[in-house]
Amino acid sequence: VQLQASGGGLVQAGGSLRLSCAASGRTFPIYDMGWFRQAPGKEREFVAAISWNGGSIDYIDSVKGRFTISRDNAKNMVYLQMNSLKPEDTAVYYCAAKRSVVGAGYGYWGQGTLVTVSS
Repeated sequence: VQLQASGGGLVQAGGSLRLSCAASGRTFPIYDMGWFRQAPGKEREFVAAISWNGGSIDYIDSVKGRFTISRDNAKNMVYLQMNSLKPEDTAVYYCAAKRSVVGAGYGYWGQGTLVTVSS
């Protein structure tokens, strides 16, 4: 599966952005999807994940209540709605995919989209 992330940009603190991730391939529905981010000078960190059927969703504590991950398998799309953005959310955001099987890791990555939150 190939992934293409988009939707990043510059926004003021308290604002919102919606990231999109377009996936190629008819097997998209069998992949669990995740969003990760990497801030300048920091390691990449997990942000949110959604299972292949949307039945399981997880977030890093710092974005709970502000970010929402969703997917549309008919359109091969995954979204990350980000509200109440904070300067510390500034990072390059990546979408990633993994097979929905026990032990699988995120082996497919998009190119990243930059989110900059000004104070």
